[in-house]
Amino acid sequence: MHNVMVNGAAIPVIGLGTWMLKGEMCSELVAHALSLGYRHLDTGSTYDNESDVGEGLRFSGVPRDDVFVTTKVWLTDIAPGDLERSAEESLKRLELDTLDLLLIHWPNPEIPLAGSIKALNAVRDSGMARHIGVSNFPSVMLAEAVHLSDAPLVANQVEYHPFLDQTKVYAACRAANMAMVAYAPLGRGEALFKQPAIGDAARRHGKSSAQIVLRWHVQQKGGVAIPRSERKERLAENIDVFDFELSGGEMIAISRLRSRNLRIYDRDYSPQWDEPA
Repeated sequence: MHNVMVNGAAIPVIGLGTWMLKGEMCSELVAHALSLGYRHLDTGSTYDNESDVGEGLRFSGVPRDDVFVTTKVWLTDIAPGDLERSAEESLKRLELDTLDLLLIHWPNPEIPLAGSIKALNAVRDSGMARHIGVSNFPSVMLAEAVHLSDAPLVANQVEYHPFLDQTKVYAACRAANMAMVAYAPLGRGEALFKQPAIGDAARRHGKSSAQIVLRWHVQQKGGVAIPRSERKERLAENIDVFDFELSGGEMIAISRLRSRNLRIYDRDYSPQWDEPA
């Protein structure tokens, strides 16, 4: 598996997103993904599947230290004390001794960021997490989090696909030597895949449109993608993106699609997103 190296962390550039996957199906998909070569699993305290993800990891037989496991603390639990307890509970559910990466899932304007970042550092210092980071942080808030943290933050997990302009967040991640981890990396799929910039590249390389988009992600410096799928054949397809390379022209053509600036996940608790570049 190919990794990005960011602030001391080696993060596999393709991971398995597990949101909405639950029970035996989740465990089986995790184990199958690991058998295909996945070495990065992403979950969260509110996904209600951490125990299933942990079971899939154990069932796979892949050594624990070979797999990069990320989970997240929900926005209501990011105050000092609450955040540490959330991390402990996630470890119990996963049946792990330590996390590879713990993220603040969403910022919370009701809870001062300084306290949350201090608590995140405490989790790292205690050994509960090897690395720490954030999720859904726009660029100004990300810069503030980086400034407040004693330990380096290694990732900002955000919605990112060719239809969404994340230029400013990406620049902020690069400035801090952080990975930008893309959730919903394929957008909603069908509309995106119909774009000539993607379809033409797929024909040229003999790959699927999804593979073209995932290759676009991982060819960006510090780029990581965590596609989710309930289909085993799609899991194999999503990780088979390392035997070809998009040209500079193809990368530019796909990147131009960001002018649509279509965001899929905009919640009532979302922060003020960056304006398009």
